[in-house]
Amino acid sequence: MWGQREGRPARGPSALPLVSFLLFLCSSTAAQSPRPTLRASRTAEAIELDGRITEPAWFTADSIDGLTEVEPVAGARPVSHTVVRVLVTPREIYIGIVAQNPPGVGMTSYSKARDSEVDEEDYLGVVLDTFRDGRSGYVFAVNPNGARLDGLVSSRGEDVNVNWDAIWDVKTVRSDSGWSAEFVIPIKSLIFAKGLDSWGFNVERGVKASQERTRWASATPDVEVTQTGRSGLLTDLPDFRLGIGISIRPALSGGRSKVSADSAYTGVIHPSLDLTQRIGGNLLASATVNTDFAETDVDARRTNLTRFPLFFPEKRSFFLEGADIFEFGLGTGEEVMPFFSRRIGLYQGQQIPLIVGGKLNGRVNQTNIGALATVTDEYESLVPIAGAAVARIQQNVLEESSVGAIGTVGDPAGRDNAWTGGADFTYQTSHFAGDKNFLIGAWALATGRDSLAGDRTAVGGRIAYPNDLWDLAVSWKRIGDGFDPSLGFVPRQGVYLTSFDGAYQPRPGKWGVRQMFFELRGDLATDLDHHWESWRIFTAPVNWQLESGDRFEANVVPQGERLTEPFEIADGVVIQPGGYGFTRYRLELETASKRPISGQLTWWFGGFYDGTLHQVEVEAFWRPSATITLSLSGERNIGDLPEGSFDQTLAAGRLQLNLSPQLQASTYWQYDTESRELGTNSRIRWSFSPAGDVFLVYNHNAIDQELGGWQFGSNDLRLKVQYTVRY
Repeated sequence: MWGQREGRPARGPSALPLVSFLLFLCSSTAAQSPRPTLRASRTAEAIELDGRITEPAWFTADSIDGLTEVEPVAGARPVSHTVVRVLVTPREIYIGIVAQNPPGVGMTSYSKARDSEVDEEDYLGVVLDTFRDGRSGYVFAVNPNGARLDGLVSSRGEDVNVNWDAIWDVKTVRSDSGWSAEFVIPIKSLIFAKGLDSWGFNVERGVKASQERTRWASATPDVEVTQTGRSGLLTDLPDFRLGIGISIRPALSGGRSKVSADSAYTGVIHPSLDLTQRIGGNLLASATVNTDFAETDVDARRTNLTRFPLFFPEKRSFFLEGADIFEFGLGTGEEVMPFFSRRIGLYQGQQIPLIVGGKLNGRVNQTNIGALATVTDEYESLVPIAGAAVARIQQNVLEESSVGAIGTVGDPAGRDNAWTGGADFTYQTSHFAGDKNFLIGAWALATGRDSLAGDRTAVGGRIAYPNDLWDLAVSWKRIGDGFDPSLGFVPRQGVYLTSFDGAYQPRPGKWGVRQMFFELRGDLATDLDHHWESWRIFTAPVNWQLESGDRFEANVVPQGERLTEPFEIADGVVIQPGGYGFTRYRLELETASKRPISGQLTWWFGGFYDGTLHQVEVEAFWRPSATITLSLSGERNIGDLPEGSFDQTLAAGRLQLNLSPQLQASTYWQYDTESRELGTNSRIRWSFSPAGDVFLVYNHNAIDQELGGWQFGSNDLRLKVQYTVRY
């Protein structure tokens, strides 16, 4: 449900042919069928949030009496019956859902923690399009245990940021015939267009025991429930009352830390303050002072056998809220990011204090607006006090398309006259040739800084046809050798990158197979003089998703690398310049998450440069009850090259105690043989109200010494309390 199709933008031709092509596309789309509607019933009755849906107001409300099957048979009548009702007041939206199961169909529900992968269990999900434009929205979901998930929908439904957390609540109750859920979403938690009396609305349900997925509107596997342009309508909405529109969130953290074996423990008390002011219903201005990120999850370690830096996603709440507005360009992916918020407030993995920050995001008519400005403190004389800012504007055009621009100024490292600017265009329709998805887009960027030289531009684009039976795309990028956005992420410069993705994905309806994926992907990288640097052809002759939820896959991947300078792939193992061609093979088995014990096993083997490489990856989950989840993961790389051999191991584990949907405790540890460092992160989160949290976080690091024994690395213990007051 939350893993979206690629749909990443493409590059268009010159202006006149592009306009002609778009006119053809518009003429090729069929007339849209009417959107289903549900009338929201207004109520003055007090609703007790208990999951039981027993108040009289529920029984006088209009209802969706049954969803339609998406899987296994699109359009069929499901075996599991679902009834949906909506109540509204000037300040809240209540959604009541009764989810019945036929006799013999049990429930799969293990999680209680917030933002768990509830779509891997039984779930109920609601999507709201509060601007009714089919481009963005909100996701609210729950499993039978009451584990909440919320997310921001962007890029016309192709991206969902589940790290966004809003103030809302839901309660669930199990019964002999199934379960029910009662949602309450305060209107102050949403940004919306004023004056609308209807919003886009959709509901989806998953039943893991039968591997059934059902939906209200657009019940086809070609469409994701987050594609709000294909949702139904929630009508008869009132004139919502926002109040003054001010939110104040003070926080206080304190603790003790020891940064090395030779240092003393130091105490710290860190107050911080977040302020938010609504400007109408559709704009949000925020400020943060002395920001503290003590509760942020640690990054999972990864091994890197490439010549390029790895991408790690943002996890800090201040940067995640409203982050979707800064997404740029269809098809840029992780290869060209003009703005990457982890450039701010982080230096080689260490937190740099954020002195002050401000944000503005929202929409004015058909124009999306986003702006962010920060000032970060100095760090151990290595990084000076630095300011940074980014602004993004995006104009909605046609039915589902957009044109926009982005600009950044500032450099976290203090380098002078740093800036980046660019423009992008995306044409998208979910009604191509009737009801198919089609995208085409183009983008261009330029960057500057006193120390930069060479070609400081990047251009590219993508054409994509992401649908259930055929999923096709082609993309192209040209990245100059001097293109280096100070606030961005560009792992590879001075290259042309060309790729083709093709997948034929039939649903045979027999042999116990839910869907087959026959995949072909080709990637080519050349330097700016068109000399090849790397190529790769990924094939999947076998990739079967079974009706049971299990999956197995076999891949053959011929590829090539051309080194222009020595490459140290591991300590003391240096691959010499030259061209290398080799073939990799992969076998993968994944078991269904509906079982108490599940996991995934991956084995890569075959050639690697002028030698061989075996890679084994294991991930296992044990869920003996809804209270306990134990996960273990590991990766081992064994390389044998003429230049030398290497053996790398990475291991990690997590113990999660789900005491209730409001109280969880977890311990996460990870170790790798490259750094020889064992890191432990223990965390308790108590959500004492939808607006308030208490975090207790303990981090410990130790070094495995080559001569035996463990050397102290660091300790850090923090307690943080935060609470939001809204007026």
